[in-house]
Formats: sequence, structure tokens, C-alpha cells
Amino acid sequence: MLTERIYVQNIESAWLENNHVFLDVLRLDELHPVVSGNKWFKLKYYLQQAISQGYNAVATFGGAFSNHIIATAFACKQQGLHSIGIIRGEEPDVLSHTLLYAQSLGMLLVFVSREAYKDKQNIIEQYKNESWYFINEGGYGLQGAKGATEILNFVHLSNYTHIIASVGTGTMLAGLIMAAHANQQIIGISSMKGNTGLEAEIIKLLPQNKQHPSFTVFHNYHFGGYAKHPAPLIAFINETWKQFELPLDIVYTGKLFFAVMDLVTKSYFPKQSSLLMIHSGGLQGNRSLQKNELSFL
Repeated sequence: MLTERIYVQNIESAWLENNHVFLDVLRLDELHPVVSGNKWFKLKYYLQQAISQGYNAVATFGGAFSNHIIATAFACKQQGLHSIGIIRGEEPDVLSHTLLYAQSLGMLLVFVSREAYKDKQNIIEQYKNESWYFINEGGYGLQGAKGATEILNFVHLSNYTHIIASVGTGTMLAGLIMAAHANQQIIGISSMKGNTGLEAEIIKLLPQNKQHPSFTVFHNYHFGGYAKHPAPLIAFINETWKQFELPLDIVYTGKLFFAVMDLVTKSYFPKQSSLLMIHSGGLQGNRSLQKNELSFL
């Protein structure tokens, strides 16, 4: 993986200066053109385990525009593993760009109804195969969180008072919590509406015999729900690109950056706070938009 591409981007704007807050963005989206952002970190130890235990295929779950699906397909091909994507929803007449690319990388696509998709354990039993190593959707689990602890290796961690990231399954946030210093605050911005069990899912991934930094998850920046992208969000993403040349996506990082700006302007952070926002990459969701909706596509 091209880890040397990762860099930290400083953001300068009146809304930060007026509130005496500093903001850096860790550009994990620059890690790799396909296995973008946090995906490689979350997959790393699963793939190592699959290989060491003698599996020849990896099966995982995701939707039609899943960053996790395409990252798994690419990483498996690189590691000499077969890949299987269990896709939410009936097979469409025309596959999304994401699924077509995953298929071109050798991934076998298995479509299940949205209702059946809710019961992942039943799917695993249905497609049980001794040569298949199953990874949870989004890489959720201990191995995924372990990989995510390495994300903060790319910054001078002691420079920051707060670490802020978008949250899907909570795997990356758990890794950030484990890697952060005790005096730092970890903030997650949930991309889902009403996902009230998220904090409990994060806690499950944290070692119980070790004290960790406190963390907070905000649930009110979902813009209507997972992958919902009303016109104000699209306009905000375009304006962010215009001002900072920072590409955001409609599922995670667009809502994250908006939340950071909103919290800063509402004086949530004490003066002289130094924030690190994790750009988790994964711009596949933007491919569901019409051409020219986003100015940087």
C-alpha cells in the first residue's frame, strides 16, 4: 500500500480563527486509489489471519456502492485470495460502477434480499464453506479495530486535543480510542439515523482491562439518514472543494466536515483546541450521483 501518500492538511478559515480553534485533516483518502482511507487498516489483520489459517477465499457484506466491498475485492486479489461479496438487495438489471469494478477484480457477487440481509449469521450458515473466511460488514470486529489503531501513527498525536471521525460500524472509532492519549477526546459523527446502539457496539471492541480516553458520538448530523444527500449537503461538499480542495463524500466525510464546522461555530470546543479530523476516504458513494452534481468528479 502507498502509505507515503498520506499527509496532513491544515484548514484555515474565518470560522476557525474567530473561535480560536485549529484544524488538521489526516488525508487517508490519499492512501490508495482503490483501497481508500481506513479500509486497508481495517482489512489488514483479517487478511493476515485468513492466510495464516489456510483459507483461500474471503467473503464479506456490503451495498451497491460499498467502499468496503471494492476494497476487499482489490486487497484479496493483491493477496492471492478469492473474494465473495454478499450484496444487500436483489440483483439489478445494471450493476453499479462499484460492483462492476469489484467483479472485474474477480469478486463473486451474491445478491440477497434486504430482509434476508438483516440476518448475517443466517447468511453465513446458508453459504457455509470451509474455504471461506467471513469478514463482517465494514470490517467490524477486533481485528478491524486493531488495524485502525495504526491510523494515528501518521500524525504527531500529542499535537491534538480532539480526534474526530465519521462513524459507520464504529470499528475505526474503537481503534482511534485505543490509540489515543488518555487526555484526548474522541468524537464520532454517526452517518446513520437513530443508531442508538452504536456506542455499545464500540465498547464491545475495547479491552475491558484498560482505561481509555472518553468518547462522544453525535447522532444529529445524518442529513436524513444513511447515504441521504439533500441539496444543502451537496452544496456544502462543493463549497468545501472550492475553498480547500478537500474532496468529501455524501455518506461519511461530507457530514463529518459539516459537523466539525457546526460544532466549532457553536463554541463546542474550548479556545485553543487543536482538532484532528480523520478523512476516512471511501468516495464510492459519490458514484451514485448524477454527473456534474459534484464539481470534483
